[in-house]
Amino acid sequence: MKQNKFVRLMSPREDLQFKLTVAGGIFLIIFVLGYILQSHPPRDQHGYLLGRDFVNYWMGARAALAGRAQSLLHIVSYNEELIALFGPMPPHNWSYPPVMLLFLWPLGFLPYISALVLWSLAGLAVYLVAARSTNRSGGFLAFVAVCPTVGICLFCGQNGFLTAALLIFVYRYWDERPWLAGIFLGCMLYKPHLVVLFPLALALSGRWKAFISAAITVLALGLLTAAVFGHDIWSEYLRLVTPVQHGVMTTGTGFLTMMPTGFMQARMMGYSIHVAWLVQLPFTALAVIAVVWTFMKRRDPLLSYAVLITASFVVTPYAFDYDMVVFGWLLAMLWPCFFGKADRVLLILIWTLPVAMLIYGEHYLPVAAPLMALFLVRLLQKQNGGTISPAVAEGLPGI
Repeated sequence: MKQNKFVRLMSPREDLQFKLTVAGGIFLIIFVLGYILQSHPPRDQHGYLLGRDFVNYWMGARAALAGRAQSLLHIVSYNEELIALFGPMPPHNWSYPPVMLLFLWPLGFLPYISALVLWSLAGLAVYLVAARSTNRSGGFLAFVAVCPTVGICLFCGQNGFLTAALLIFVYRYWDERPWLAGIFLGCMLYKPHLVVLFPLALALSGRWKAFISAAITVLALGLLTAAVFGHDIWSEYLRLVTPVQHGVMTTGTGFLTMMPTGFMQARMMGYSIHVAWLVQLPFTALAVIAVVWTFMKRRDPLLSYAVLITASFVVTPYAFDYDMVVFGWLLAMLWPCFFGKADRVLLILIWTLPVAMLIYGEHYLPVAAPLMALFLVRLLQKQNGGTISPAVAEGLPGI
């Protein structure tokens, strides 16, 4: 029988990606609807406000508009204000560098739920716009949109969409428009621990325009933050918030199953802080070595950036599952490069990791950090094998 010319059979690779997209979409719908239906707005079934962490952003926006940004830094009075507004609730702390307020202040004009909806939908839209700048295929964007991390980010009301968009735009522009790419990278000042290896990669690869642009952006944002919210906002942040964050690092209370790092996996297993740092050390060393080896010379652009993104999560002791939204885009980009069955299994494991690690953690299984390290090693192997990525083969933006 003659095949219709408009019908194109999917390859096994495309068929698997399609099935994952459908499964991810179903999971996302059930997850979000289940969360909403079991909640009692404005609270969820566990007593947290809907969006959970978003309450920090909303409170930050209100404080910024009211000219009292420094009130966020005092954890006791901050929680007293939360209770006065919403009634008894689990404790929260403001952990973000003050520059974050420059991104948040418009949310303070809206009621809490309205602000949460706007934050979530706008964040998802920016993430998809960034992804579309690298690939306009409908199947690609659907796969990006339904990655399991999207559900986690919506549940937490977190900033993973913004983080992913900035990192995608860095990839999109850091050769074509390096000054613009540097601005996007500099905006990551609100989460600097996730990009500590980027200056190293820029320097090693001679991308000095992007490097200088990022440095200027960081300086400008820092000065603007001080000008808008008080000249001592940064010193007060270091004095008041750093000890609280140190406590989070050392105790990990409530967060251990959400952090795919060697340090936190060791803490989850009950090891002391000193042992946890020793566990983190080889992960950090692997990440640094991977970036140095990759960027010492020009290699495959997509795989190089995949090494940098993955190493950025392996190198740090402090990263959350909701920060991994960028992997939804990255794995969609890498999908055509990974041909073997074992490679596909590895991609699926990383794709589902932000949700699966919560299950692993409940059973004290330290799977997440080794899996991230394994993925990094596999990326290095593919680089060494001279794999040509779709970005090169199809003339798409590269590194």
